[in-house]
Amino acid sequence: MSDDPEKAQLDALSERIEDLKRSAATEAPRGDEHFSGAQQGWRMVTELVAGLLIGLSLGYGLDWLFGTLPIFLLLFTLLGFGAGVNVMMRTAKEVQNEHFARDAGGEKDDTHGG
Repeated sequence: MSDDPEKAQLDALSERIEDLKRSAATEAPRGDEHFSGAQQGWRMVTELVAGLLIGLSLGYGLDWLFGTLPIFLLLFTLLGFGAGVNVMMRTAKEVQNEHFARDAGGEKDDTHGG
């Protein structure tokens, strides 16, 4: 007879666990699963700086190799800056498209105060 109350408690506990699993499966995704504005901004800054540094490094390396210090350094620094801006703009367009897709899907975005 002492097994019946324990079995009833275990069954109730199992039922509560299953209810929690079902409710967790139907919840909306957490807010931190999407990039925040600050994270997207830092990503763009990193892309720009990386392009600049790669261009600067390539230009300095070619100038050192050929002995023509300012020519390739300036050229590849400008090319690196252009590449960084290009990647940054592509990222901004990707973020904008995701935002428009979210708005078209009926989700409300409260990040802009409205």
